[in-house]
Amino acid sequence: MKVKHIINLHKGLTPLVVVGLMLAYENFSLGPWVYLSLHATYGLIWLLKDRIFPDKQWEQELPLGAGIFTFGLLGLYWVAGFILISSGSVPPLPLVAAAISINILGIFLHYASDAQKYYTLKYRSGLITEGFFARCRNTNYLGEILIYGSFALLAQHWLPFLILAGFSAGVFVPNMRKKDQSLSRYPEFAEYKASSGLLLPRLFVSKTPDAENAGLAQKSG
Repeated sequence: MKVKHIINLHKGLTPLVVVGLMLAYENFSLGPWVYLSLHATYGLIWLLKDRIFPDKQWEQELPLGAGIFTFGLLGLYWVAGFILISSGSVPPLPLVAAAISINILGIFLHYASDAQKYYTLKYRSGLITEGFFARCRNTNYLGEILIYGSFALLAQHWLPFLILAGFSAGVFVPNMRKKDQSLSRYPEFAEYKASSGLLLPRLFVSKTPDAENAGLAQKSG
C-alpha cells in the first residue's frame, strides 16, 4: 500500500461522506451545499492531478497499520463539514463569498505550482526559482492551507482551525524544512532562500552588493 492510495481514498470518499452527513442530519441548506461543492471538487482535482502530474513523495510504501493511522488523521479534515452540517448553522453570505474566494485562490496556488514543479523537474533538475516559486518556496503548501482554511471558515468553529494548525505544525512545516535541507546542496540556494519566503511570499527583497555586482557584470557581458 502506498501513501497515495490512502490519500486518494480519502479524497474520493469525501463527497459520499458529506452527502451522508447531509442525509443523516437532514440539512440541505446553503452552507452544506457550498461545502460539498468546494470539498468534493478539491478531491476530484486531486485525483486528476495524481493521474496527470503525480507527486513522487506519495509513492512511499506503508504497512497496513500505518496506512490505517494515516487515513484516520486525514479523516480529521472532515470535521469542518461535520460541524457545519450537524450544527445546522447558516453561514452569512459575506462569509460564504469569502470562503469561496479563498478556496479558489488556494486551488490555483496549490495545483498550478505543483504542475510547474512536476513539468520543470521532468525536463531539468535543480532549483526552481521562477514563476510560482520566485518569492515563495512552498506555494503548494500555502494553497493547501488556504483551501482547508476556507472549509474551516464555513464551519464557523475553532476546532477545524486548530486541526489545520496541527497539520501545518506537525506535517507541512517539517516537510518544508526537510525540503530546504535537501535544496541546500545547490550552491545558489543561499541566495534563493534570501529572496524567498518559506511559506508566505517575500515581496520586498533588498539586493546584496554581490548580487548587484553580478547583475552589472551580466549586463556588461
